[in-house]
Amino acid sequence: MNSLTHNIGSQTRTPLLLLAMVAGAYWLVGASLANIDWALLTLTAALVVAGCLALVAIRPQKAGLSPPHVMLSLGFGGMVIGLAWDVTHAGVAMLEDLCAATEGLPFTTALQAHLMFLPAMHVGMLVGGLAAIPSLRILRPDCGRYLCSVFAQNMLCSGWMLLGMTAGALWLSRLASGDGYGLTEMLGGMFAGMTWGMVISVAMYRGYFKLKDRRAGTPRPGRAR
Repeated sequence: MNSLTHNIGSQTRTPLLLLAMVAGAYWLVGASLANIDWALLTLTAALVVAGCLALVAIRPQKAGLSPPHVMLSLGFGGMVIGLAWDVTHAGVAMLEDLCAATEGLPFTTALQAHLMFLPAMHVGMLVGGLAAIPSLRILRPDCGRYLCSVFAQNMLCSGWMLLGMTAGALWLSRLASGDGYGLTEMLGGMFAGMTWGMVISVAMYRGYFKLKDRRAGTPRPGRAR
């Protein structure tokens, strides 16, 4: 258990864990090594790792687990599990059609289509992200309430990850080469966008608390955020 929690909450090991889950998602959809756009796959990996590094800069890990990395790991895990369900029930061919149909659509329309045709993947991501609330309390009793038990704050992170999934998929589709936008490109964009959605949400609430402390005077020592 200690090894598992260190992997999902460590700032050094989390990027490798996330990349392993990206590879697992590609395996689930039967991605052929010959047909993968390697440039986009490399870009996806670079964006995921860069997002993890950005989280380290925004919210340094003082001791023990890093709450944003735990939430991101659980969100990735829930997303992959949900994707397995969607692939089993909808089939890869239908998901490929979804990619072709949403290419170039406005953001809100594409988001609605993704939610409709990939319901389990989105629900899995949200459930995984919100699972950080009870799991961090159990695994790290000393974790500050500002990151571990505030439901609204975790919903903010989950919401930004959800928006980032669609935004990343739409953005990466514009860079697709070869035969055009496919399922692997969409997944790569979703994982990258989800990572940076977490970065945006953490930056927002860290900025909020810093502004709040500045207005109130000197921040209290030992406050965990």
